[in-house]
Amino acid sequence: MSDGTIPIPEPVNEPVYGYAPGSPERTSLEAAVAAMRATRIEAPCVVAGTPIATGDTFVQRAPHDHSLELAEVHAAGHAEIERAVEAAEDARRDWAAMPFEHRAAVFLRAADLLAGPWRDTINAATILGQSKSVQQAEIDAACELIDFLRFNVAYARQLHEEQPLSVAGEWNRVDLRPLDGFVLAITPFNFTAIAGNLPTAPAIMGNTVVWKPSEKQALAAHHTMRLLEAAGLPPGVINLVHGDGARAAEVATADPRFAALHFTGSERVLTALWQRIGEQVGRYTSFPRIVGESGGKDFVLAHPSADVERLVVGLGRGAFEYQGQKCSAASRAYLPRSLWPAVRDQLADLATDLTMGDVGRDLSLYLGAVIDGGAFRRHAEAIEQAVHEGAELLVGGTPDDREGWFVPPTVLVTDDPRSATMTEELFGPILTVHVYDDAGFDALLPEVDQATRYALTGAVFADDRQAVARATEALRHTAGNLYINDKPTGSVVGRQPFGGARRSGTNDKAGSMFNLTRWCSPRAIKETWVGPTHWGYPHQG
Repeated sequence: MSDGTIPIPEPVNEPVYGYAPGSPERTSLEAAVAAMRATRIEAPCVVAGTPIATGDTFVQRAPHDHSLELAEVHAAGHAEIERAVEAAEDARRDWAAMPFEHRAAVFLRAADLLAGPWRDTINAATILGQSKSVQQAEIDAACELIDFLRFNVAYARQLHEEQPLSVAGEWNRVDLRPLDGFVLAITPFNFTAIAGNLPTAPAIMGNTVVWKPSEKQALAAHHTMRLLEAAGLPPGVINLVHGDGARAAEVATADPRFAALHFTGSERVLTALWQRIGEQVGRYTSFPRIVGESGGKDFVLAHPSADVERLVVGLGRGAFEYQGQKCSAASRAYLPRSLWPAVRDQLADLATDLTMGDVGRDLSLYLGAVIDGGAFRRHAEAIEQAVHEGAELLVGGTPDDREGWFVPPTVLVTDDPRSATMTEELFGPILTVHVYDDAGFDALLPEVDQATRYALTGAVFADDRQAVARATEALRHTAGNLYINDKPTGSVVGRQPFGGARRSGTNDKAGSMFNLTRWCSPRAIKETWVGPTHWGYPHQG
């Protein structure tokens, strides 16, 4: 059967390991990280199941240690990308025809492999290649990717089960076809789970994919591809091409069989891709679908009734975990004057206490480095410019690139709610605070809503329920994910579907059934048991 009616295991969120000192999981992961750190691998492209060494290579280094070379990565040229497109097209018919339960089995097996023997490998690659702490790697590379695989299979089954009404004399049903062409998945550096989800979600629905991961996530992408192959993914279903994203987009979107883009990255790049697709829309077999997430400038708004300790933890975790390199990271905060003295001192202490360093050698560290030299320089310049323009530097602000790209947790305080660091995405551990008069909470709501062009995440801290209700309504279009008395990061598959609108993307909600509907092209079928034998109607008399 291929209609998704065979029961599948009920998905549950993967438990997060604690990695306490002396625990078995800590010992095992430390060994995996040490072994991976000691070995520079070759990361080829994978097209139609075949590794391809192009000879045009770049080196991925550990962000926290410039001298540590992790992988020599083979970049795809035009020829390899064209081969990937052809491989996806060649595999498309057989993969679409495979019964749903057999497609599902590949990804359910991948989830179990990742939960077990592959967990250390994927986590170690993420720690070393993306400079994530063990906590951030575990919740991302292991748990969230496992959840994506298991829950997406369940959502696909639910979509198959959603059928139209049939009445006496007719049988109506819907056939969920894959898209008429291949999908291009372009994935970011910051989440191994997103990099795994963007190609696999369309594949679960029967599509074939050309996958271009970030050059700065190549090591983890390499091992993710190996994991999928170990789970039994047929050749050509997902084709991995490393290297330049603009080149991959140029080749893939020029092909008439291009059917969809699945993207996470910057607003600038998504805009450019959308324009390119629009300029060529007349040549495509079908109107391409665009599913994109493109950043944010995420807020924390505190009411005078907010609990100070919980607010401080929400600010610290929300702004500084994974060095602020999350689309959902808190980067602008609006805090009442009555709470500011207590929040200021506790937040400064928290930021100072966070440990930073080589996360590959010391799993107790809270923070690693920002992803590369370009990011480092942007953050350093943004801090310097903000101080030059009058912002107070409360804590941090001393970047150091001698061994790694280290930017310490930084808090700026500004009187100007439209200053650059309050309105422009920085993607680093920089939080800018604007202090407002307590009586101005309601008057501030339009400012929170209109200060930036993004609408991804936000958080409201208040014990006054009426204030929560007013803020929730006033900020209805300000964030696709709104958190009440919690940090604006950390969405969990199956519990907080993730995505934003405005210039933050198409809000197709990764980790939910909404996203899966984008990867199918339904066909409605009506079958009549006994049809009419005369053309006339009663009104004719």
